[in-house]
Amino acid sequence: MRAKIIINCLLISCLSFLFPCQPIHAQSATKGMNYVDLTTAAEKSVNAVVYIKTEFTQKNSVWDDFFGGTIWENLFGSAPSMYPVQAAGSGVIVSPDGYIVTNNHVVEDAVKATITLNDKREFNGTIVGTDPSADLALIKIDAEDLPYLTFANSDSVKIGEWVLAVGNPMNLTSTVTAGIISAKARQLDLSSRRHPTEETYLQTDAAVNSGNSGGALVNAAGKLVGINTAIASGNGFYTGYSFAIPSNIVKKIYFDLKEYGKVQQAFLGISIAELNASLAEEYGLDDVKGVYVAEVQEDGAAAKNGFQEGDVITHIDKMSVNSLAEVRGVLKTKSPGDKVQVNIVRNKEKITKNVTLLNNEGTTDIVRN
Repeated sequence: MRAKIIINCLLISCLSFLFPCQPIHAQSATKGMNYVDLTTAAEKSVNAVVYIKTEFTQKNSVWDDFFGGTIWENLFGSAPSMYPVQAAGSGVIVSPDGYIVTNNHVVEDAVKATITLNDKREFNGTIVGTDPSADLALIKIDAEDLPYLTFANSDSVKIGEWVLAVGNPMNLTSTVTAGIISAKARQLDLSSRRHPTEETYLQTDAAVNSGNSGGALVNAAGKLVGINTAIASGNGFYTGYSFAIPSNIVKKIYFDLKEYGKVQQAFLGISIAELNASLAEEYGLDDVKGVYVAEVQEDGAAAKNGFQEGDVITHIDKMSVNSLAEVRGVLKTKSPGDKVQVNIVRNKEKITKNVTLLNNEGTTDIVRN
């Protein structure tokens, strides 16, 4: 019996040597490696996101969004044409001296904008400039040493990366929701808006509702990766998908509005078509990659650099482009006078062109209001 016990002990010792038990604290540390701490990002961003209350004295797009085609018209035949109206949204402080980025539709037609900080201080906001085509606006308040968010490189954001949406939905101030980046370079049909936008969006499943417009989408480091601007919903409430303007575009428009009061848009001077399998076959292309040059505009940047109808653009500044949204996304971050490297395929030959971008007047001059 004693010999049997000794043998069992020897077996257990051998097994322990071959398969050593991992300490409990080591197991916890291994599991912790996959844990993403978002608390610092949340704390940093809520202090840099503001509540914007706007006032209107006439019928405008905001009034139409809430009252057009509703019970007012059913009961009275038409909605009131003139009436005091208030609306609300969010904004992001992007500099310590009080510059705030928000959506254009948050402040459009407003006669007064009141900015409330997270610490409850209130300021009158001055609208520095707007870009309706991108649905962005810049506001300035008279304050110093404010908490603010720095811009992340939205081109480096990865699908599946954790993000936080920060804003003031439904008058619930300083609300933070979490999600991931679901898609990049998403193009939306926003033709129903007063100013249809031609934008490329980051898609996220972080919950966004009315009042989040103009708020921040931040990464785990607390840096701004986008401005929340739209939701995909049939009822006006969040149903799983929301969209943000990428920070690289926001940064460019912020700089232009601050320096010039007007966005300096850059153009290649071409019309393009997105490729699919049938078009690639029709055009005799080997790959369904890139975008097809359907037209080269006379005296545009592309025409001056020898582009031809039928060229296929595969990269702009080493970034692959396979959709109209991706081309717009790159060009939105550029200014007239910037030089870009464009890779094209022509009759199966790979060609690289260095192109100086132009404005819509065909020059590199600064355009002001």
